[in-house]
Amino acid sequence: MKRNLAQHLLFIAAFLILTVASHAQAFLNNDSAFKAGTPGSGRISGYVFGDFYYKAHSDSLNRGGGNQYTGIPQSRNAFQFRRIYLGYDYNISKKFSSELLLAAEDNFPAFNPPSSTAASGDQLGNQKETFFIKLANIKVKDIWKGTTLVLGEQFTPAFALLSEKVWNYRSVERTVADIRRTPSYDLGVGLNGVFDPATKNFGYNLLMATGNSDKPASNSFKWFYGDVYGMFLDKRLIIDLYADYQRLNWQPGWHHDRQMLKAFAAWSTSPITVGVEGFVNTIKADTKASLIAGGADTIDTKANGIAMFAHGDIITNKLRWFARVDLYNPNTNVDNNKYKAYSGISSPGGYMSSGYKMTYSASTGAPTAATATGDPTSKETFITAGFDFMPYKDIHFEPNIWYEHYSSQLASSMAGYGPNNQDVVLRLTFFYVFGKKYSQSYTQL
Repeated sequence: MKRNLAQHLLFIAAFLILTVASHAQAFLNNDSAFKAGTPGSGRISGYVFGDFYYKAHSDSLNRGGGNQYTGIPQSRNAFQFRRIYLGYDYNISKKFSSELLLAAEDNFPAFNPPSSTAASGDQLGNQKETFFIKLANIKVKDIWKGTTLVLGEQFTPAFALLSEKVWNYRSVERTVADIRRTPSYDLGVGLNGVFDPATKNFGYNLLMATGNSDKPASNSFKWFYGDVYGMFLDKRLIIDLYADYQRLNWQPGWHHDRQMLKAFAAWSTSPITVGVEGFVNTIKADTKASLIAGGADTIDTKANGIAMFAHGDIITNKLRWFARVDLYNPNTNVDNNKYKAYSGISSPGGYMSSGYKMTYSASTGAPTAATATGDPTSKETFITAGFDFMPYKDIHFEPNIWYEHYSSQLASSMAGYGPNNQDVVLRLTFFYVFGKKYSQSYTQL
């Protein structure tokens, strides 16, 4: 028995050695070989960021929905990983390549509110973090000149391909659309291309996907994404126009869908980059509004947000600064002369400002009642600023302040909500890159 086991182990060891030896060249190829599309070349890459934070002030209503620090008690401090990426890219041939990315990310909210006893968000049931599959796709290059076909789980055109890179500080905070949970990745079929392959100044990204990111599809509706962009004045001026659309429910008496329009512009040149990004997101029949006179209406949710940012060099390649201000309104359809309370119907997208629980008719699937857990009308003002110290290439220490102010749109006599409050967090953020794939996200275009 022991002899047979030993023989089996020797066979497995020999097989692994031969397999590794036959593929060793793929792992030994350098990054330039991968970029050149050399068949059999691959690269491992990734990055990590996290913080030591101190919660200096906490909003009394725990507003902010899935914001990073919603529900964390005042005066709490902790060390925290917020993202760990581990990826492998492989050139199957000159025509075909594959991409795999594993991610371990923080819980949303980062600390479950005091009323909650169950783990939620990205944590396991035992509250430990683990990797999940964020990207897994195959790419077909030049299906026509300048265009790549992507099949599988991939980045969406919403912000990850352009505006997030220009903002340059994902380690500090998401883009204004990402905070509101527009998917950064999704499962489907996409086209990434340029109109001018020689200069690559003008391009487009199209994607049809499930709308569920890494989760299995729960219905037949698809999320359609698209953007077009242009780079002008020797690529110093960058302009991007984006739109998406998704049906959430579609039946007689309740046509429930959402669509976003977004624009982005930036000026990027040494030593400073400035940019602005704004969106309007309309979700049809998505808010239950209680009438002052009694009863309720189902009205559209119309959210909008705008972010203004700047960052630049103090000492080239050693010390930089960054600052950003976001203005966000979760619903511009608030009418205090007609309605006394509001609650959201759909949770996908996170466009309402607070949590809520919605029930549906068993026969029609239409919304029947909602119980809000905070104030879903609160406008939000987000501010962050800090420094970026780089002791070595692709290693960053980023002391910063994270500030979110909430201001209710409800009349002060309604529901007794405190109209103004804020979350204030002081942080020392650390960020480092291994491999070369992600390093360009933190340099000027």
